[in-house]
Amino acid sequence: MIIDCHAHVFQHWAGPCGHSSREIHRRYMQKVQTRTSSRVFRVRDGTEVSGSLLFHKGRNGWSGLKDVNFRVGIYGRLDFMVDGEDYSVQYMPVGMQEIVAPPELMLANMMVGGVDHAVLQAGGGYGAMNDYNAFAQTQYPERFTALLNLDEARAHTKAGLAELERAHRSLGLNAVYFALDGFARYDFDIRFDSPALEPFWSRVNTWKLPVFFEAPPTPDYDGASYVANMIGLKRLMDSYTDIRWVLVMGPPVGLYGMSGRWEFPDEVLAAYRHPNLLIEVMFPITWGGRWDYPYPEAQALLRGMRDLFGADKLVWGSDAPNVERFCTYKQSLDYVRRHSTFLTAGEKDRILGGNVDRLLGISERLARRRAPGTD
Repeated sequence: MIIDCHAHVFQHWAGPCGHSSREIHRRYMQKVQTRTSSRVFRVRDGTEVSGSLLFHKGRNGWSGLKDVNFRVGIYGRLDFMVDGEDYSVQYMPVGMQEIVAPPELMLANMMVGGVDHAVLQAGGGYGAMNDYNAFAQTQYPERFTALLNLDEARAHTKAGLAELERAHRSLGLNAVYFALDGFARYDFDIRFDSPALEPFWSRVNTWKLPVFFEAPPTPDYDGASYVANMIGLKRLMDSYTDIRWVLVMGPPVGLYGMSGRWEFPDEVLAAYRHPNLLIEVMFPITWGGRWDYPYPEAQALLRGMRDLFGADKLVWGSDAPNVERFCTYKQSLDYVRRHSTFLTAGEKDRILGGNVDRLLGISERLARRRAPGTD
């Protein structure tokens, strides 16, 4: 069974998408674009610029976001204005005439790509996703396993813990998406490994919910911040031993892989080698705009990950539908499935589905559903 461990469904981004207001959703979206790998350009002449236009240098939280009339456009674009000039971010594929992705869009991609099952991740830029992810999982239980997500920096509060319980107990979401970029909402006033978050991590540990952990190098977006975050992650992994973790997006190529081989600090290796951590294999979403398919650069780095950590530690994800801004969905799979010839058939089976299947118990759940007498 081929399982995509990183896919998305979402409502039309012009609305609040589950957040308390459209403005909250807009600010989440704008924050995502401040350091995007997508093409950012001036509409008048196509001149490429940087997402740094969207925030004040040195102010990495929401308080540093500029007032640029940030808004949802068409043809996969997010639009804004600076000094009277219109700019766009080509964040979604051009063929996405309206920025909306119902479950059926992902199902169509999976049919073409030959993917059996997908894990629906989350993130504030997509919306407050618990209800919509649960809707997709309920409508298509054979095809989707959905994650829950919270306002990460306030997950330990009474409201945060209540939402965790609702998402798990009532909506049937049995794994957590947790992103460090979410802490920007409060200008990084607390760390993810702060003792204050102990009530949240303890409950996740008690319920044995896997955590899909997205760890950009916050708060300063540099190597020192990334190392500190990996030290903190290892501390959590050592403390909450009933949680299994997935490092979403995998290692940062820009910090450790630009030479064509991995050069990890010891502190980062210590976290990556933790027995409770899986590492996502997902290169086209960030590097597909610079590398050409079938991405020999990515294959060299994948080979390095296999050699360092073993195939049992790796899980493949696409980040569809976003990935189609750079390549087709099928290509986001085939650079591994067809072109990573250094992997054995057994290694491909584990990376392309087996490891995440064991993590989330997908085959077991589907077998129970299909058993005689089961509704």
